[in-house]
Amino acid sequence: MDDLLTDFLTETQEGLGALDAALVRLERAPEDMATLSEVFRIVHTIKGTCGFLGLTRMEGVAHAAENVLGRYRDGTLRATQAGISVILGAIDCIRGIVAALEGTGTEPEGDDASLIAALDAVAGGDAIAPPPVVAPIAVTAPAAEAEPPPARAPAAMVPAAPQAAPPATEPESAGANAPPQTIRVTVEVLEGLMMLVSELVLTRNQLLQLSRNGADNAFAVPLQRLSHITSDLQEGVMKTRMQPIGNAWAKLPRLVRDLGVELGKKIELEMRGAETELDRQVLELIKDPLTHMVRNSADHGLETPEQRVAAGKPEAGRIMLNASHEGGHIIIEIADDGRGLNAERIRQKVLAQGLATEAELAAMPEREIQRFIFRAGFSTAAAVTAVSGRGVGMDVVKTNMERIGGTIEVRSKEGRGTAFIVKIPLTLAIVSALIVEAGGERFAIPQIGVVELVRVGGEGAPQLERIKDSAVLRLRDRLLPLVNLAGLLQLESSATEESAFVIVTQVGAHVFGIIVDRVFDTEEIVVKPVAPILRHVTMFSGNTILGDGSVIMILDPNGIARATGVGAESGEGEAERDGKRQVIAHRSDQRTALLLFRAGDATPKAVPLGLVARLEDVERARIENAGGRPLVQYRGKLMPLVPMSGHWDQAMAPERQPVLVFSDGDRTMGLMVDEILDVVEEVMTIDGAGERPGFLGTTVIGGKVTEMLDTAWWLRQAGEDWFGGAEPAAGAGRRILLVEDSAFFRNLVVPAIGAAGYAVTAVPDAEEALRLREAGASFDAVISDIAMPGMDGFALAHALRESGPWRSLPLIALTGCSDPADIERGRAAGFTDYVAKFDRAALLDSLRQCLSAPVAG
Repeated sequence: MDDLLTDFLTETQEGLGALDAALVRLERAPEDMATLSEVFRIVHTIKGTCGFLGLTRMEGVAHAAENVLGRYRDGTLRATQAGISVILGAIDCIRGIVAALEGTGTEPEGDDASLIAALDAVAGGDAIAPPPVVAPIAVTAPAAEAEPPPARAPAAMVPAAPQAAPPATEPESAGANAPPQTIRVTVEVLEGLMMLVSELVLTRNQLLQLSRNGADNAFAVPLQRLSHITSDLQEGVMKTRMQPIGNAWAKLPRLVRDLGVELGKKIELEMRGAETELDRQVLELIKDPLTHMVRNSADHGLETPEQRVAAGKPEAGRIMLNASHEGGHIIIEIADDGRGLNAERIRQKVLAQGLATEAELAAMPEREIQRFIFRAGFSTAAAVTAVSGRGVGMDVVKTNMERIGGTIEVRSKEGRGTAFIVKIPLTLAIVSALIVEAGGERFAIPQIGVVELVRVGGEGAPQLERIKDSAVLRLRDRLLPLVNLAGLLQLESSATEESAFVIVTQVGAHVFGIIVDRVFDTEEIVVKPVAPILRHVTMFSGNTILGDGSVIMILDPNGIARATGVGAESGEGEAERDGKRQVIAHRSDQRTALLLFRAGDATPKAVPLGLVARLEDVERARIENAGGRPLVQYRGKLMPLVPMSGHWDQAMAPERQPVLVFSDGDRTMGLMVDEILDVVEEVMTIDGAGERPGFLGTTVIGGKVTEMLDTAWWLRQAGEDWFGGAEPAAGAGRRILLVEDSAFFRNLVVPAIGAAGYAVTAVPDAEEALRLREAGASFDAVISDIAMPGMDGFALAHALRESGPWRSLPLIALTGCSDPADIERGRAAGFTDYVAKFDRAALLDSLRQCLSAPVAG
């Protein structure tokens, strides 16, 4: 196949993938000129390049579609569902031609006259033109679309020089908005680079191990430099293989839209965590399972609008996709708020197919019965349709998950909905892990799964207790269930429970501890997948080679939880969680975890633990001075250090300097203190109005007067403008709702304005705020960020001002979007005031003024 045609086909496939989602967005928002321009540019580019390559059939279809889009763009026609359906039919036709071109290298014969006529009719103003039915294109290789020929190597995108192929583009699309320059590199090349980097990391670890064991430090500096370069190289190579999961979701909006039309249902698709990255090969393998599960939710899960209204549900059903990292794994949740799984119908099908006896079913928990839906040929559909009912979809899901060593769980409540939770283990990655020992064997546990590390036994240290035969740890007035790793793995442990370490980890909403004998150090490890013979051992997620050449297993906290029953029955449906979410809201009158420390004088000081990213002990030799200010190289960047005493003298400093690290996005700052004391949970009742700069006031913790840190003040001392701001102001004792997606700023704002006397409730998104409104919660004012995922602050303001009991509440925007256009848009949306993030004095002043003169209803 000609290289120019190969490049064209690859780029056209990418453009077609983007078109589906863009056209669905355009159907919902016909006035969205940005989306309309994007669609027009892609179709125009396809048409222009078709003419250049002599692909007359594809050019004719693309030209007719471009005419319709041109009428939409110049405003002479308004985009309608019928018109979008015709254009989608044209896109499907082009996709079929592209598939045939990939298989044969030549454009297939065919007659598109009816499709072009329908497009011309829409362009001429015939708004009632029916969507055309595009027949499959008959070619000699009909499977080309599903399975590309092996001669064509897959490719990945990496930044580099521009390609030689000059596809036709619109003149106005060039310039500042031009796409990044790229070249195409085969995946085999990237695989080779990844393997070389993995070997380099192992060699680096071996050299560092030799350096630590030897007395000669001549190689210490070069090894440190080698370590930094290796880390940067490893990160760069891994980025070439990693792709956002949103790439696998690109076709789902079109799929859901078409299913809604076909099934006569109103369906809303919500996608969260689209930026979560995972390996390209894994991404390819999960595309089919995701498609099957979404189709299953739309057909089986969601009811018709009439059935939903009769059941007291909104007319439009909701399908939610959520991706996140948890415990070193990627967790993907596909949930709907539909009818849920009918356990009785599943039992009847199981008995009818002879998969189990009545006695066996009677002994099974409901969750095990629900898992029969993953059996090949099993379906609860009353009839086979074009969408589902043959019993192959969920079997494909399970098979594809097992191919990459993943697992899938189902959680369902009849009448409330169903959620599928897919867990994909690490296959080939380099992660930071904590090396521990249990029963004389070493293990690695990914640091992402470690909440904290606790030494038990000894005077003043937490003690292990027993409830019946189960060990528990009383940690800050909370009982944590414990798992003895050596006992779980049937190893002989030499350590006693009075001198052990507990690794506190979290799985979902459950926190538990893993007892180990020793803790060594953190180390970057190359993760290798578990061999198939050990895949049934759920406690391990992989294995690795340490710097001394030892092969050790990597622990999986999720698998340990399942093996021991900790949190095994913790799952609940999405609808059930939605009903409980207001309980999770962050309130200023709740007990808050506080970090106690000493700095400057003998008076203890405290800061909310949620604000502190890490606690570090920095060697004095690593701290440098630049312009009279202390700095330290921290994770590849320079981090400013702020001494609480006001100055720092290297000659008088201790050998190791305790530092509280505050981090939000790319900004990082270290606060130098004298001593870390403890972590406690207390209700923050702050006296005083922060008369001393840097402190909100005082409180009593453990019977001692303690100063509460004004974190915002100290962050500004680092020299970087995190948010602006100044002095605190007096409070008014009212109820305030804070809507802020950043956990860092929630932890910052709640105590800051809570110290002024306000009772603050904080939620992570606009949807949570609206749920509180529907639940009947009462507030005196609402403070909201503007830039939030999903529903942003402008949309929230419109929703609150439109109707409901909060219609007249003062609504304050607390945001970094301070352009005049943003402010004008915010006031038009219904915001009472606009305050820069985070100007505490201005915010408190705005609250005082707004509450004294509330907005009229």
